[in-house]
Amino acid sequence: MRTCSLKLYARCRRGVASGALTALLALAFATPAATAGEIHASVRDRDGKPVADAVVVATPAAGTASGSHAGVAEEDQRNKEFVPHVLPVQVGTRVSFPNNDNIRHHVYSFSPAKTFELPLYSGTPATPVLFDKPGVVILGCNIHDWMVGYIYVSESPHFAKTGADGKATLTGLPGGEYTLRVWHPQLEGSEQATARQLAVPSSGAVDAATTIGLVPDFRARRAPTPGRGGY
Repeated sequence: MRTCSLKLYARCRRGVASGALTALLALAFATPAATAGEIHASVRDRDGKPVADAVVVATPAAGTASGSHAGVAEEDQRNKEFVPHVLPVQVGTRVSFPNNDNIRHHVYSFSPAKTFELPLYSGTPATPVLFDKPGVVILGCNIHDWMVGYIYVSESPHFAKTGADGKATLTGLPGGEYTLRVWHPQLEGSEQATARQLAVPSSGAVDAATTIGLVPDFRARRAPTPGRGGY
């Protein structure tokens, strides 16, 4: 009985040692959890009021940003307005322009970043428009002069748009030094004038508050358009 007990004890000891070795090897070769930093941005005007529809962009201070958010986006037309008023996308994104009004629209842009035209149509055009250059694309409708929208085409995958509270969160940023910029349709001065350097941690968040000046909105007054035959 004593001999059997000793053999059983030895087997148990070998099993425990083997299990412990397996656990240590698993820890040694486990893939480290991915970590990334965040920017908690806030944008206000000179009166301290939150600014909605501001695009906040972060680009690495050295090198090119990795990753891509390019894909397919949508710029709707509802109640004779472009929705959303500001659409931020990355270079390489294709944007569809569905018309959900019961009248036809004629969408166009003469902006250097993208010149295109979608003649009078209803429903959704078959082919989305490719936005392949960075910059601001101003949208208009040949039928309704007050219809103005903006597509901000970012060269960086790190961008976000502020909400009604003037806040936006940029996520998934590798730690390092970044240049942060802010753009808005009514921005006073240049986007480059808002640039600032920011250190983003490898894990965790950094706050970034920006104050910008705004110029008046010079869009044409919304009014019925006589003689358009239902357009």
